[in-house]
Amino acid sequence: MTKTTIEAPIPGTFYRSPSPEEPVFKKEGDPVAIGDTLGLIEVMKSFTPVVAEAAGTLVAFHVENEDAVMAGQPLYDLEA
Repeated sequence: MTKTTIEAPIPGTFYRSPSPEEPVFKKEGDPVAIGDTLGLIEVMKSFTPVVAEAAGTLVAFHVENEDAVMAGQPLYDLEA
């Protein structure tokens, strides 16, 4: 199996769910398909989805909900 680390495309605040009342998009161990949303990055009230570009299994997040992230910072690992 191959592990791939996905990085933040832009700086901002990372969110694992669409709102505080809703469940996270994906948890560790969940299957991931191409195009699945795995989180959101917010910059000045504008939300950019973090979308899977490969299929596999989500094995780990490198950041917590509401963490500040920089462009290029590792967000999560996928195993295919």
